Amino acid sequence: MADEILKVRDLKTRFFTEEGQVNAVEGVSFDVRDGEIYGIVGESGSGKSVTALSLIDLVESPGRVTSGEVWYRNTELAEEFRDENPEAVDGEFVDVRRLPKGVRRSLRGPSFSMIFQDPMSSFNPSLTVGEQIAEAVEVQRRARANPRRTRSRTQGYGLGKMLVDSLVPSKSYVQDASMDRAVELLEQVGIPDPVDRADEYPHQFSGGMLQRAMIAQALAGEPDVLVADEPTTALDVTIQAQILNLLRDLQRDEGMSVVMITHDLGVIARMCDRVGVMYAGEIVERGTLEDVFENPVHPYTQGLLGSIPDLADPAPRLQPIEGNVPSLIDSEMGDRCYFADRCPKAMEDCLQRIPEFDAEKAGASDDEHRVRCVLAERQYDESQALHDGHFEEQEVAADD
Repeated sequence: MADEILKVRDLKTRFFTEEGQVNAVEGVSFDVRDGEIYGIVGESGSGKSVTALSLIDLVESPGRVTSGEVWYRNTELAEEFRDENPEAVDGEFVDVRRLPKGVRRSLRGPSFSMIFQDPMSSFNPSLTVGEQIAEAVEVQRRARANPRRTRSRTQGYGLGKMLVDSLVPSKSYVQDASMDRAVELLEQVGIPDPVDRADEYPHQFSGGMLQRAMIAQALAGEPDVLVADEPTTALDVTIQAQILNLLRDLQRDEGMSVVMITHDLGVIARMCDRVGVMYAGEIVERGTLEDVFENPVHPYTQGLLGSIPDLADPAPRLQPIEGNVPSLIDSEMGDRCYFADRCPKAMEDCLQRIPEFDAEKAGASDDEHRVRCVLAERQYDESQALHDGHFEEQEVAADD
């Protein structure tokens, strides 16, 4: 079994809005191992993308990671902070949430990188694609040339240096070697005529090519962990297959670990080694791909799998999950299983907060299969079932 490179523990992210506190990520925990693809799947609004942004400290106001730990295995970083901040170090692991903000920022690129959902809005339309990738390469090249403790002093690039580079023809922040590397990255991700394409602007690229360019930019820092947030959502089916094949090949060749965020179970089945099923800000079931797909325990996971057609037997009607993802506003969430109002097997025990259980009693093949559901501990008892209309009655009583 491969070693973990990332251990996420009880991560919570809140958005403080005029309507109230939104609990976008509610105590999420999972591990990512060396050289694996870990999938996070769920409906839109379940908190997948916010989890991804929380990992690399990109949550913007009014959002904030309020608690939790993100343990990243990095021997050099652990040695650097072992004496200065011992609570943030555990062996070879460092809790990046306890590191200074500037250090967390410096980890973006060489340690963590991200492929965003919409490549068209992620590139600067006024700069060529090659310039933008080369700038990412240059940042990492300069950072590696200096010890971490001196980067803020030697690598500062403020308004003064920007004006010099803009007004003096002989000055440029991006060196020729970085531009050459940008062309190599474009070629690596399958862009035809990369030398010419590097001089083109984002609007001159098709959607699939721009997604490839974004992957090239994410690879500029040669990251240990690549977070891919819905990397194929805006693409047609044939281009989706090409992008997924590309990611798989790059992950294998570069030895990266990948966190794959998607709502598509087909992508999970094709790409991932292990998977976490997310609902209402929580991971409700996690384990190996085989355990989760072949022996799902949580009714939500069963519902997701029942909502996709069976190619071997297409005759049965699909069984979509009734209802909608609940509001994540704290005052409206309640202290219960968040799926209970949509669950066909909801019981009285579901009206309280449900811990995470080992799914061994439910037939799991190993102790990696974990489920946040009482059905992991006992069989469904119809005598304890909530009657139809229970939650509607609760809403009426609350309004009165």
